[in-house]
Amino acid sequence: MDQPSLKLADIRVRDPFIVADRSTGFYFLYAQCGNRLRDDTVGLGVEVYRSRDLVNWSGADRVFDRPESGFWGGKEIWAPEVHCFGNHWFLFVTFNGREGGRGTQILRADAPDGPFRILPDTATTPPAECSLDGTPWIDRDGTHWLVYCHEWVQIGDGAMRAVRMKPDWTERIGDPITLFKASDAPWTRPITENKFVTDGPFLHRTSAGRLLMIWSSFRKGGGYAIGVAESADGSVGGPWRHHDALLFGDNGGHGSLFRDFSGDLRLVFHQPNVGDRERARLLRIHERPDGSLEAEE
Repeated sequence: MDQPSLKLADIRVRDPFIVADRSTGFYFLYAQCGNRLRDDTVGLGVEVYRSRDLVNWSGADRVFDRPESGFWGGKEIWAPEVHCFGNHWFLFVTFNGREGGRGTQILRADAPDGPFRILPDTATTPPAECSLDGTPWIDRDGTHWLVYCHEWVQIGDGAMRAVRMKPDWTERIGDPITLFKASDAPWTRPITENKFVTDGPFLHRTSAGRLLMIWSSFRKGGGYAIGVAESADGSVGGPWRHHDALLFGDNGGHGSLFRDFSGDLRLVFHQPNVGDRERARLLRIHERPDGSLEAEE
């Protein structure tokens, strides 16, 4: 039986992601192993912590180990997130290749604690794009999407992109579309001259049926932050408009949403966005009548 011994303050994690699994009664917190080891280039893999109450955690246990040889994404691993579709669990994770290249790849397991196995041995995002932070979404018409960031390091003004996927998540269909650019949002600022960041998309359908996306960049007059965009027609294709108000603006970001076992909507993200000091933060989220989101401690 697990003996909880860790608090969130004890766990270094960047780009945290939490799954609330009612079938086991556990919350699962996913992290890339380099967070704990303080080195993104060793012990490459993904691990998970478990909790019954979001306060006391045990772990970490490996759910994926990068192959030692013959695998394209052998340099670094970033931003793991896990979703259940049908009878399988899918790990969406960003790999950096030894020979260059960066993209999101999808792995599969039979349980939330793995082991996750590689599907096609290639990035799911287009190989010509320097991409990261892929997250899935299924539109009301059944269209499967992978939403991801086209990196500012390649194109200057980072873009939020989406590509259709086969229903089993094994292969993309057709060409990606651009949803918006980082500079389109009224709250963003360049990280360097004319360079705008897109990070950490996560989509959420509100109880009123609105399709929102939380995502991160650097805010005017401050640091790393979480903003909100809304699809005008309720589908991934948009068009998307940006809310003026930030969801969180105090040097933290790369957030995602989940419902706890009481049914409350929660935001998990890392703060601060500094060195090896990153820790997972949890806030409660309220859906306002006007369709916006409000965070509270």
